Amino acid sequence: MDNLIPFLILAALVFAVVQAGRQPLWAEAYRRLRRNRVALAALAVIGLYGAVAFLDSVGWRDSRSSPRKTVVDRVFERPKERTYSAPLARTTTGEPKPHPLVARHLLGTDGIGNDVLYLTLKGCRTALIVGGLTSLIATPLALAFGLLAGYFGRRVDDAVQYVYTLFDSIPTILLLISLLMVLGRGLDKMCLALGITSWVGLCRLTRGETLKHRDRDYVRAARALGLSHTRILARHILPNLLPLVIISITLGLSGLILAEAILSYLGVGVEPGVGSWGNMINAARLELAREPVIWWNILSASTALFLLVLAFNVFGDALRDAIDPRLRSA
Repeated sequence: MDNLIPFLILAALVFAVVQAGRQPLWAEAYRRLRRNRVALAALAVIGLYGAVAFLDSVGWRDSRSSPRKTVVDRVFERPKERTYSAPLARTTTGEPKPHPLVARHLLGTDGIGNDVLYLTLKGCRTALIVGGLTSLIATPLALAFGLLAGYFGRRVDDAVQYVYTLFDSIPTILLLISLLMVLGRGLDKMCLALGITSWVGLCRLTRGETLKHRDRDYVRAARALGLSHTRILARHILPNLLPLVIISITLGLSGLILAEAILSYLGVGVEPGVGSWGNMINAARLELAREPVIWWNILSASTALFLLVLAFNVFGDALRDAIDPRLRSA
């Protein structure tokens, strides 16, 4: 199932881009984005991470009894080293008698001889799956509750507000840890837990915007023509909310990626055998007290995490300005 998740996310992105391309608003936003070199650089970084994640999802077995290996696994397929080695070193590090390495390693190796660059690249797939799949879980929840609360008001609005106020009153990290203790460790379970706890902000935004639109002339005209509530919500109100929804999702992806790293660091995220920057940081935290200091493991994972989060934040801000330049001064 985990191997199908990247393709489902890619299909959802392609569908969203195709649908958006038919709208004049998105065509104008695209023209503004093309003039923003920083945004294009951030998008290129995201695309690079996405390409690595895609290659780490495409794999096959050499025989029925052999394990499945992805393209990334096959590129880095080589014998393990004995132990730590510094970046581009020729011998092991920290042994009384250094031993020659089987191969050169750009970012060195960890305590059991794994290539750190390989481990860092394996974390790309986990980070993007967490961000993408969690958004696919949380966004429909937020839109459904927000639209219903804002459009119908009264008791429906009171019920929805009660539910998300209840969620918001519980510390998020404690709720996440509790859910993961019940569901168990795993990539899909962590996405489900994050999806359950991360819909509140978008729901509030959707509710507020729906409250503005429900009394506008075009909604009143639709009611006068006898259109159903479902048709009014789906064909008239929701399309007007999509720009803010897409901006919110883009900016929220960085927080979801950071949440995965934090949960894995705390030992309740993905399993130890799954590539994760949080697992790398957790494994490397005691290495800084060694002599000599093993710094390249934590630096590699932290840098990869920082660049991806920064790229999403920069691109999200640029997308907000491109869709509606008036938000720049808001």
